[in-house]
Amino acid sequence: MHLGPLEYLFGASGQRAPQFTLDNFPDIYWPIVVASLFFFIGTIVLYNVRIRQLHRHEPLRSLQEWLLWTGLVTFGLVLVGTVFSFYFLFILIFIVSGLVAFVWIRFFRFPPYIAAYNEQLRRARFFSQARYKQAEATVRSRRARGGQRRRKS
Repeated sequence: MHLGPLEYLFGASGQRAPQFTLDNFPDIYWPIVVASLFFFIGTIVLYNVRIRQLHRHEPLRSLQEWLLWTGLVTFGLVLVGTVFSFYFLFILIFIVSGLVAFVWIRFFRFPPYIAAYNEQLRRARFFSQARYKQAEATVRSRRARGGQRRRKS
């Protein structure tokens, strides 16, 4: 490191901010690139696995779709920024805003929907159990004699 911390973000007085290249950031360039590629592919794989498991549960499937698109945008922008040598400030903004979006989606946006869906499932399960609680509810009752079908001879 030959620059101060703020000079890596905004540049030295009278100079431009350094671009995010291997020469300017040798310590963190490859870890950020590899982590972004890993999380980009991991987001896609995780989405495909979870969608197959949750195909009947709409709120949980929607959560996975939101996380997929957030991951694709965040990690895709970081990869594009490294390929085209964006300023480090932009790379940092992509990472921080993506992580904030992940936290907001997972802990603030979807918990009310998931709680309401769990309550709906709980009610449906209760009424289903209540319907078949008595043994007689599963046995067919005999029809009245007048309502029986007559055989044709």
